[in-house]
Amino acid sequence: MTKIVAVTASPAGEAHTQMAAEALKRMAQAMGHEIVTEAQGGAVVTALSPDDIQQADVVIVGADGAVERDRFSGKPVYAVSTSEAIRNTEMVIQSAVALVGHTPSLGPIKTTPHPHDPLPEDVPGVSSGAASTPVTTPANKFFVGITSCPTGIAHTFMAAEALKQGAAKLGHDIKVETQGSVGSQNTLTDEDIARADAVIIAADTHVDLSRFGGKRLYETSTKAAIHSGSNVVTAAMDAPVAGGSNTDGSGGYLDEVKRAKADRSESRSGPYKHLLTGVSYMLPVIVAGGLIIALSFVFGINPEEGTFGAALMAIGGGAAFTLIVPVLSGFIAFSIADRPGLAPGLIGGMLAANLNMGFLGGILSGFLAGYVAKFVRDKVNLPANFEGLKPVLVIPLLATLIVGLLLVYVFGGPVRFIMEGLTTYLEGLSGTNAVLLGLILGAMMAVDMGGPVNKAAYTFAVGLLATNLYAPMAAVMAAGMTPPLGLALATLISKKHFNQAEQEAGKVASVLGISFITEGAIPFAANDPLRILPACIAGSAVTGALSMAFGCTLRAPHGGVFVLAIPNAVENVGLYIVAIAVGTLITALATVQLKHWFPRKKAIAAA
Repeated sequence: MTKIVAVTASPAGEAHTQMAAEALKRMAQAMGHEIVTEAQGGAVVTALSPDDIQQADVVIVGADGAVERDRFSGKPVYAVSTSEAIRNTEMVIQSAVALVGHTPSLGPIKTTPHPHDPLPEDVPGVSSGAASTPVTTPANKFFVGITSCPTGIAHTFMAAEALKQGAAKLGHDIKVETQGSVGSQNTLTDEDIARADAVIIAADTHVDLSRFGGKRLYETSTKAAIHSGSNVVTAAMDAPVAGGSNTDGSGGYLDEVKRAKADRSESRSGPYKHLLTGVSYMLPVIVAGGLIIALSFVFGINPEEGTFGAALMAIGGGAAFTLIVPVLSGFIAFSIADRPGLAPGLIGGMLAANLNMGFLGGILSGFLAGYVAKFVRDKVNLPANFEGLKPVLVIPLLATLIVGLLLVYVFGGPVRFIMEGLTTYLEGLSGTNAVLLGLILGAMMAVDMGGPVNKAAYTFAVGLLATNLYAPMAAVMAAGMTPPLGLALATLISKKHFNQAEQEAGKVASVLGISFITEGAIPFAANDPLRILPACIAGSAVTGALSMAFGCTLRAPHGGVFVLAIPNAVENVGLYIVAIAVGTLITALATVQLKHWFPRKKAIAAA
């Protein structure tokens, strides 16, 4: 048994330093040696004691720069890069142990070549064949993987390296996405996932698995991957197929809707994508808060302190609605800069809410926080020993300061003025103006059914919920329900204009319609846009106008007909149902009439 001391250091920061130290420690112990390590890549250094060095038989220096080595005088020193220590740990240990009993070199420490190059001539007992050569098999496979640990620093990258080594040892290829403290790196593309034979998730935190439907999926911990990457890769070959999209591409009407929604999601990019990411995370907060507030009204509009109604109001209005703008802002920033953007985004959103900047302030603070955090992450370079502090200290501090000061001294006043003016205008809407707003919002919901125009109307209405304006939300949801409901009705009242598959699809569309999934009409519109879209736009526009004219309000941004049963969730619920029914009927009748006036061949020719 050999006693080893090791020092690791890397300009790349704490991650590589800790990875190299951990790899050396594990391999040395597995080979039956004693080892004490000193990692110099982070703010905290576990130093070797004089006794550790005195008792050591050999010293390993895994570093990518100069390391002070006077304290190792009289000891054989074997030097490699941190990458070598991580990737070829066994060879490094063998080479270092082979130096025991030989006179140490007095020259400068050198870094060994890449393992595929010849080994240094002054390392006795180690031949060029010491480095293991991957065994390539005819059944070469391609894997994709994700690694993630709670801190997102050492174990995330160590697990990734172990999986790469394990796959190479078995003759396979692998691409690993690391979800570390600075966000996702080496991100898996749709093409990577599509051609992968299996997916490996080595994580100690939550990882979104939705993109891996239909693939063999093996989940384990980072510890298991670090301990034996090859065993994990082998286990992944026999892993069960994850649930998700059908591998044969079939599945009927629901799959068509899912594919249409997925295509829309993939086409989103830039600010539009970031905004919708923020909205998607904000929605559950609004739904929970809005419905709990509605329930509190069962016990009175202004319940007395200490009553159950007051408790519900505190939960919905005092807690949930307070988080609307911060969550919107935080996850816009998260979409832009990944994890580093979250803290400045949340803080900026809370500040925007406190400055009465409304949802416009939340959107602004989210974009500011995201792009500032991204700039600091990508452009601000720190000394190697402090690089590990960037994601937990430098980025949150600088980005939060910059965003906060901009909101307080530059944007706070103007945005607050705009929001106050918009709120006053919308609160004063009545008669023709209210109907016109409902008409426009309703038509927008049906123009592209889940596309940018639809989402613009929806985001506008959702944002107004934070300012206690509920009428536009009612108009938007009602108008979004009518396209699939109207088409479902059309397949019932005029079956001769629809084939058997479309009639069956109509049944599914009815369920999607009552659930406020406007995309349920997309397959119909995609197959026959010249006749379907005008009918849907007409029905939705009328529904939106009627909802505003009837003075209907809605406190939840989603839920379809199911929220109607919740007390006080919808004001003027009877007239609200009438508005939806009228729009549905108009959509159905217009669809049938257009199909009658413009038969399929003429419609195709016109296109």
